[in-house]
Amino acid sequence: MWVFLAILSSLTAALVAILGKLGLKHIDTTLATTIRSLVMAVFLLSTSLILGKWHSFSSQHLSAKDWLLIILSGVAGALSWLFYFLALKKGAAAGVAAIDRLSVIWVVLLAALFLGEKFGWRGALGSVLMVLGALLISWR
Repeated sequence: MWVFLAILSSLTAALVAILGKLGLKHIDTTLATTIRSLVMAVFLLSTSLILGKWHSFSSQHLSAKDWLLIILSGVAGALSWLFYFLALKKGAAAGVAAIDRLSVIWVVLLAALFLGEKFGWRGALGSVLMVLGALLISWR
């Protein structure tokens, strides 16, 4: 099931690149990112309410460390979107998306470092191939 969800994630991420590139023609990237964030917040809040996710939620269920990590994740996500839209405004959508997906390489390395996940020769080879693929796609 997670593979299907990951494929859906990649498809909707591709739509972000295409729709974002088209929508950035006449607007500042920071403002566009802000509007996108507001739309996402309203959409996700509505989804959480419809699915009843707030029913049993209590802020006391999260530790101070949990709150800090979630907040830092939000800041990192916001910065990622800002940089992504700035890059989209200036570059080709396919190249920007390819280089952006190199975040997988960072996840592999950081997961090995901070989460103790295994990083063997397959991960190294896959990472090298991803970097080469991103370079080939973005090289004009």
